Amino acid sequence: MTDAVARIHAALADAGVTGWLHALDIDSGEQLDAGADQPVCTASVHKLCLLVTLHEQAARGALDLAEQVEAVPEGRTAGPTGVAAMLDAARMSLRDLAYLMMAVSDNAAADLLLRRVGLDAVNATTARLGLTRTRAVHTFGEMLATVREDAGPDGARALADPRVVSRLRALDPARSNRSTPRDMTRLLGAVWRDEACTPEHGAAMRRIMGLQVWPHRLASGFPFDDVHVAGKTGSLPTLRNEVGVVEYPDGGRYAVAVFTRTAHTAATLPAADAVIGTAARIAVDALRARAFRSSR
Repeated sequence: MTDAVARIHAALADAGVTGWLHALDIDSGEQLDAGADQPVCTASVHKLCLLVTLHEQAARGALDLAEQVEAVPEGRTAGPTGVAAMLDAARMSLRDLAYLMMAVSDNAAADLLLRRVGLDAVNATTARLGLTRTRAVHTFGEMLATVREDAGPDGARALADPRVVSRLRALDPARSNRSTPRDMTRLLGAVWRDEACTPEHGAAMRRIMGLQVWPHRLASGFPFDDVHVAGKTGSLPTLRNEVGVVEYPDGGRYAVAVFTRTAHTAATLPAADAVIGTAARIAVDALRARAFRSSR
């Protein structure tokens, strides 16, 4: 595994990012650690914790996933996708909001769900699952509000300045929604083994995660028709993350969490996105090679 870790760090450096990774064979428990316990800002990756909380509450009858919610334009959390980008009122179920939250990372949908379940419930769920270093401290709208406040009067243009970016509270794990790569693979493993919720709700969560539309990070490392990738991205200025599960046709299931930061403030950095898939592929290949050697 030492060689794989070195290759991961080299790939991250070549892409101009600093990164932290944990990979877990969901069934054997074998793992690869490349900074697995580093505190990281989760950004939209924390929507996975909210998804699990939502289904946990549905499983015990605290809410009905078919419950209808009115999403009005006034006070709607901003964002470029889903309900957040819509101009008119919309009415949909909790489960359809969850789909938008996960498939296109809809901030407004996420905050409507948070309004229904609450931050305390999200933290109770992660605590129950043993994620001791994972905590939600604010809604997604509140997180974005800190970015606007910290950017100052120049708004989004100021985020091209590394000095401005360096003072963003949203990029400080001590002051924002946070976790570690190891905590996130533990959560993914619990979802895939039906330990986080009932099998019915576990299957629903896995289905939604498999519908994510973004192919440019984790999935880019596994360009095969018979390999299935289900994940959740997270992005903030200079920050690119993804956590997910890679499933092979032979039954192998691997949870991978990759969190990265770069000194470059550009919003579009294809190499920084793609290296998440590269690093994940190196990690999964190493886990599969170890399993093959052990079986001989």
